[in-house]
Amino acid sequence: MKVRVSARGAARILARHPWVYKSDVLEGPQTPGLYPVQGPRGSLGLALYNPLSEISVRVFAFEEADSPLEALLANLRQALARRKAALMAEPEGAFRLVHAEGDLLPGLVLDYYAGHGVVQVGSAALEPLTQRFVEVLQDEVAMESLLAKNNHKPRSLEGLPLEVRPLWGRVPDAVTVREGSVLYRANLKEGQKTGAFIDQRDNRIRLEAFGGKTALDVFSYHGSFALHLARGFEQVVAVDSSPSALCRAEENARVNGLGNLITLEANAFEFLRAEERRGARYDLVVLDPPAFAKSRRDLERAYAAYKEINLRALKLLAPGGILATASCSHHLTEPLFYQMLAEAAADAHRSVRVVERRGQGWDHPVLLNVPETHYLKFAILEAL
Repeated sequence: MKVRVSARGAARILARHPWVYKSDVLEGPQTPGLYPVQGPRGSLGLALYNPLSEISVRVFAFEEADSPLEALLANLRQALARRKAALMAEPEGAFRLVHAEGDLLPGLVLDYYAGHGVVQVGSAALEPLTQRFVEVLQDEVAMESLLAKNNHKPRSLEGLPLEVRPLWGRVPDAVTVREGSVLYRANLKEGQKTGAFIDQRDNRIRLEAFGGKTALDVFSYHGSFALHLARGFEQVVAVDSSPSALCRAEENARVNGLGNLITLEANAFEFLRAEERRGARYDLVVLDPPAFAKSRRDLERAYAAYKEINLRALKLLAPGGILATASCSHHLTEPLFYQMLAEAAADAHRSVRVVERRGQGWDHPVLLNVPETHYLKFAILEAL
């Protein structure tokens, strides 16, 4: 059986974008699975197919093979091989071992936390193959346990049940991870994402190079950036709206012997305005907000929200102060991100120098033909 797509769908695949929408599927099987894809001019490769999903076709190989499953598992082994050196060098660290489309494994995410794995399957075509993935992982990666954390939104879109269950070993409630000069406790079962935001790992370590009197980490979660900043600043304030996240931040501060990290439960927008009113000044401010634009229709509202928090943060910076700011929404493209920052700087009446343009870590690979894989923008700015 094959999936036949329209000329428009074929053009997307030929341009090396793996997604074809339901409206461009002319014919296909009734059940999800791995199938060859054919366009008006012939074979286009192999794909995950789900007739119920809006994105019905997700290509994982741009050539046909005798066994679609073996071609998919070959992509998995290659992804793991690319991370092998990092795992051997930092077995107590945290890495993304599989990054969905970025590793030509659509719908599959696998994160490693100091010897424990968390997998998320977001495709109905992949769901029956979970045990095969487990077998490959047991052969290729030394892990004490593997947790299926299948409670994320893509599963609902694929018609899959939401569940969290162990696949092997005893999954601990929390794992201690070493990241640069700090340790943190990642809650695998109940924490956000797979337990932590690994995509910001290298950016957090980068900020260890800065120091001064006061630093502010807004949208801090479990103390992510604040822990690193506390190594170089006399006092660090970690702000988040989640009491449970701040409890973990305090625990992480104790684990690292940091007595200069203060946590504060607050709405970020209200807090930044209040700090401006009282004339507060910081030597460094971090903004790591959630994705304000989760769809294209959210973009205008999200743009205004990103601009608001960056404008307020710039007003809090002492002369020569540093703003480290991020957006994890792929709908806010990199050009729009820097346009927003320029507008915020103008409205704050600050001259701002770009110190460094950064993004997601190397283990979250970007495909140039797939702009959706380039989602994290991270800028280090100096307010003059």
